[in-house]
Amino acid sequence: MVYLLSALSFAILVVATPVHSAGAPTAAIRNGTYQGVRSYEYDQDFFLGMAYAQPPLRNLRFRQARSLNTTWTGTREATSYSPLCVGYGLDQTFYTQSEDCLTINVIRPVGYENQTLPVGVWIHGGGYVNGGGGDQRYNQSFIVDQSVKIGRPFIGVSFNYRLHGWGFLGSRELASEGLTNIGYHDQRLALHWVQENIGAFNGDASKVTIWGESAGAASVGLHLTAYGGRDDGLFRAAIMQSGNPIFYSAQKNSSQYQNVFDQLVGRSGCNNTLDKVDCLRQLPFERLNATMGALYLEYGGLNPSIDNDIIRGYGSVQLSRGEFVKVPIITGANSDEGASFSAQGINDTSAFRATLSSISVPNQDKILALYPDSLAQNVVASLGDQRPALPYGSQFRRSATYQGDYVFIAARRQTAATWAAHGLSAYAYRFNAIPHGVPPEIGAGHFKEIGYVFRNFLGVGNRPDIKPFEGMPEGHFELSRLMSSSWASFIHDLDPNGWNGRPRDVEAWPKYDGGNPLDFVFDANVTSHAEGDSWRKEGIDWINQNAARVYSR
Repeated sequence: MVYLLSALSFAILVVATPVHSAGAPTAAIRNGTYQGVRSYEYDQDFFLGMAYAQPPLRNLRFRQARSLNTTWTGTREATSYSPLCVGYGLDQTFYTQSEDCLTINVIRPVGYENQTLPVGVWIHGGGYVNGGGGDQRYNQSFIVDQSVKIGRPFIGVSFNYRLHGWGFLGSRELASEGLTNIGYHDQRLALHWVQENIGAFNGDASKVTIWGESAGAASVGLHLTAYGGRDDGLFRAAIMQSGNPIFYSAQKNSSQYQNVFDQLVGRSGCNNTLDKVDCLRQLPFERLNATMGALYLEYGGLNPSIDNDIIRGYGSVQLSRGEFVKVPIITGANSDEGASFSAQGINDTSAFRATLSSISVPNQDKILALYPDSLAQNVVASLGDQRPALPYGSQFRRSATYQGDYVFIAARRQTAATWAAHGLSAYAYRFNAIPHGVPPEIGAGHFKEIGYVFRNFLGVGNRPDIKPFEGMPEGHFELSRLMSSSWASFIHDLDPNGWNGRPRDVEAWPKYDGGNPLDFVFDANVTSHAEGDSWRKEGIDWINQNAARVYSR
């Protein structure tokens, strides 16, 4: 069974037509043997919904995930995605959810049985509130297929991790038992599972690249700085799309979520119990889920918190000290990131100042000076010299530009510069294309590169009205092939340039150089090219120089 609405089912069938068990692929991991499904359309083997941890149910709810402790004889089916972990938001719309969700998926190209292949491990985004490894917008069949076409084949892996309060609840009670950042520890255990088992799928455990977008990219950044930058040999490279080791919002310690915990305990009827955490473990799922969902609507999401263990401090500080895993990276952001997050109705400077107050930005007069009402500086790819109409407001571009720099772009630049200063390979990019169905005021906003990176021409997993490539000119398809090939090539051999069939008219993507910093612009309307990474330098420099105040309020 595939946990999708009928509107999406056809897309799954295009990718994977089940075969009879006699011809189905198998893989013998440490615990036992799995039987997957072969897709003859894409020449791939799928192993889906495999448990990488014990189900976090009943007494294991609100505990760090535990490795599997059972073995089996015969074969177990791994032919469909599991439910997503319980979350709250639009990314869950098409999917079944469950507490029993700690599963992992492997997509393997056929024809490489006598060799081992590099591995790309995708960590999904969704603000740590929603999303999952089975979200079909992240269907890896397409990019794995592209990797074969360019002679740089790799194995794709994705997984679920616990979300919102199920994975990132914080309090004194939880911290005293070492039960913070549970969802992040889920990710870590999944990476250990890959090291222990990917060889059963012909994967090379020494050639793993971790890879994510938004909260997934921030998670990748946290793995780079985990345990003070300790290298546990879990990966050899990293890709971060709109997220970095410098966390993209004010990073808290677990006690700063105490109020949410207290509200959850009180509303769930656990207030007068001796062990409040244990009481929450015993609650019926439906009751706890309803309470958790209501708290999300009132208080918003919960993020990984500083616990002085796996997360020991602010990413900006750790990078300045060199406390990170020294591996090659791709790091990038989209031109108009902030347009996806800025408040609307920004008609004048006072309205812009109000948005700064709402996120507690220090030294607002300095920001107003560094981010003036300038159409030349506040670029939105599709608007040219036009001002947005209502409901966005005439100074929406000003607010959106600052928001994008503050949340994503400044951290991207600082991350690339840090890697270059340590003599490490870093490839920085700016995505500057606008897929189908995006309002011109949003432009090349947050998440808009996903369909291009995954080469998802069919729009699998997207709403029917926002399929990225529907009716788009050939330049967008060419851009997608370029991006997915560059990503696949980097996963394969740490070089995004050396793949078979790379267009001769596209210059090479340069490594980031602190003396002459260049990023690479991925564009559909002009030939993709390198550019000097100095645009909005004064504003972005100020954000990075004040990172301790900006990112740690």
